Amino acid sequence: MLVSAYLAVTAFSLTVLAHGEHGHVQEVLNSEETDWATRHMADEHHVMNFDPGAFFTLHDYDSTGAWTPEDVRRTYGLNDENMKDKVSAEKKEEVTREVFRLFDGDRNGIIEREEWMKGCAAGARLPDFGLGPGHHGDDEYEYEIHHFELFHDENTREEDLTHPEDIAHFAKHDREADEADRQEELQKQPINDANIPQKFRRS
Repeated sequence: MLVSAYLAVTAFSLTVLAHGEHGHVQEVLNSEETDWATRHMADEHHVMNFDPGAFFTLHDYDSTGAWTPEDVRRTYGLNDENMKDKVSAEKKEEVTREVFRLFDGDRNGIIEREEWMKGCAAGARLPDFGLGPGHHGDDEYEYEIHHFELFHDENTREEDLTHPEDIAHFAKHDREADEADRQEELQKQPINDANIPQKFRRS
């Protein structure tokens, strides 16, 4: 499954919930004592029992050993297409500014792993800005983690995928495939001189 690719790098320190264990996830999400990072891991990755190092590595998207402002925005789901029109530029700036205030000790514009670990050891936590759990996967990952794993399993047949989420997901695949076919057909067509503006035509 797609989730395995996301977790392979930190498998040594993460416990992934198996199918059928998601009731515990809801208990975690509903607890007022749960911090944002734990909610994020439970909801977005179906992972429990992680440590700060594993969290950092999982969200170090380009494996540089440091978080950039872009990494922070992505972790909070600010690049998700469903959030683009819902979150102002000022709010996005607030998110990155506050996270860097907490963890960028030397104020050099990136959060190194050592700074993250030091901050966590001192009790710093990623704030909850009220923006949801932070969806930062592509469409395939989001469908896999938020629908397929919750309502289906490896024994699910194609004809069983009848939920509205299934229908919408595969309808999008069909639209993308149709568009790709249309573009391919257009590429095969000869150029029609009548469609070329006069000033660009050969005299």
